[in-house]
Amino acid sequence: MTFGIFMVDRLAALLNHFSVTAEMFHAGTLCGSHWLAAKENMGQMHLIRRGPLTVYHGSEQLEIDTPSLLLYPRPMPHRFESNAYSGADMVCANLVFAGGMNNSIADALPNVVCLPLEDMPDAAVVLQLLFDEAFAQRCGRTTVLNRLFEVVLIQVLRQLMERSQVQGGMLAGLAHPRLRLALVAMHESPANAWSLEELGALCGMSRSVFANSFRDTVGCTPGVYLQNWRMAIAQRLLRQGQSLLQVADAVGYGSETAFSRAFRAQIGMPPRQWREAQKQAQVMT
Repeated sequence: MTFGIFMVDRLAALLNHFSVTAEMFHAGTLCGSHWLAAKENMGQMHLIRRGPLTVYHGSEQLEIDTPSLLLYPRPMPHRFESNAYSGADMVCANLVFAGGMNNSIADALPNVVCLPLEDMPDAAVVLQLLFDEAFAQRCGRTTVLNRLFEVVLIQVLRQLMERSQVQGGMLAGLAHPRLRLALVAMHESPANAWSLEELGALCGMSRSVFANSFRDTVGCTPGVYLQNWRMAIAQRLLRQGQSLLQVADAVGYGSETAFSRAFRAQIGMPPRQWREAQKQAQVMT
């Protein structure tokens, strides 16, 4: 299996396995103080077209005085403070990550991302279209806005990788000009019994150089990363109702027994028990 430098799509496998959907919940002017509670298994994205705006989360605060994007990939309560009369023009959406907080995209992002819109020139056309839709009353408006928010999220992921605006973790690895080839290989073929030699060869590195570079950049060894990726996919497939044998085969285990043993060692319970717990949690919500 070979991967050409110009054929690697660093986000394709991520988005195929761990999709994200947006649900717009506000478009208009916010005046004064507004508190947003954390919603279980949801993140949020806010696009500020006009401020100024102060954002509080925990003991931190952000002063936003230019059009900006604010992203919370995980549940986090936060509060907006704007002028009581002129307010701030905003468009906001909840982000629903498939698999909840086990979603590899949500897990790879910082707790808060704040980007001035002028620093996102590649997203300018999409952002302008989003604002045009948000502040008009056209048929299908909400559906269009939901899809545009999803496109903007992909633009954010691209920017974080291309400009190396992440420190450690999967996105830092995907931003690396060589290591990303190994990550894409593991993402696209998790059932393969990847060796350090094979992965290093994909990156044009020796076994030892690859192992050290991977650990220093991503924050764990390639073996641990592959195991985590396999378990994340296994959880998604279990939620979809696939049999243990199907899941074991998809993530590279020769038998249900071997898969169940690995799953229990990492997740803390057997896969059948975990799936039942997920069903019960869904019923409760």
